[in-house]
Amino acid sequence: MTTQDTDELPAGWHAALLLLDGDLRGRAAAEKTRRAYGIDVEQFARWASQGGLEPAEVDHRSLRRYAAALGESGAAATTVARKLAAIRALYRCLREHGHVTQNPADLVASPKRPRNLPTVLKPQEIAALLDRIPTSTPLEMRDRAMFELAYASGLRAEEIVTLDVISLDHDAEQVRVEGKGSKTRVVPAGEAALAAMARYLERGRPALVREEQEPALFLSKTGRRLGTSDVRRRLRVWVRLAEVQGGVHPHALRHSFATHLLDGGADLRAIQEMLGHASVSTTQIYTRVESARLKTAYARAHPRA
Repeated sequence: MTTQDTDELPAGWHAALLLLDGDLRGRAAAEKTRRAYGIDVEQFARWASQGGLEPAEVDHRSLRRYAAALGESGAAATTVARKLAAIRALYRCLREHGHVTQNPADLVASPKRPRNLPTVLKPQEIAALLDRIPTSTPLEMRDRAMFELAYASGLRAEEIVTLDVISLDHDAEQVRVEGKGSKTRVVPAGEAALAAMARYLERGRPALVREEQEPALFLSKTGRRLGTSDVRRRLRVWVRLAEVQGGVHPHALRHSFATHLLDGGADLRAIQEMLGHASVSTTQIYTRVESARLKTAYARAHPRA
């Protein structure tokens, strides 16, 4: 479950961690999510067991001491909040299985996380970036199609690389995406993205594919499925050539997608569905982006601002 040997833990904690992992599997949590939860709860289990605490003996005071110890060791507020969320999930699982009567983590407030506004490109910056990607070689056609689609449909880097050829529906002008937790959603794709995709599928991908049965949509020069590091690396190349300022990464295209939709009058719930957010509260960050933009415009333009 983690990089450390959980067999070294007392039997009660070892069983608790296995129960949580089985629960996450049953909820179809991603492997990366299960591993992250495992590392965080195992760290807490070792801390608690050193203090002689069994899972059922942990209370909110214990958790507050643990959170304080994390803070004193230099852990950021976001790290402490994440670890408490993992512990909260552990005790939710233990309570559901009848091993504890209450969740002590429910009585411990997570430290406030700094809420930095996401990086958002202006529409003209997006145009400058995408239009600067040429389409004279198979790799250029791939990159143009990949980033046109990322912006047109608000895709995460992880979602881009998991797309298969059959994920794209040209007739319906949409793409089927497998998001976090293996949840599938269908997102519209714009005309520019569909045109770039058609060009790539007709002239670019056939030159890259090595095996006829390869399902992956976006391929490397050796014919393999791209990884997220490939996506980030290729975007850096084109950002540099387009001379777009700021830290532009694949998620910035997703943030720009959502913000530009909101600017254009799209409903927040519709944006939530297209992004694949489980809660609309996550999507509301883009209303803060819009509010910050309006305040800046007001300060610059109003004579008595």
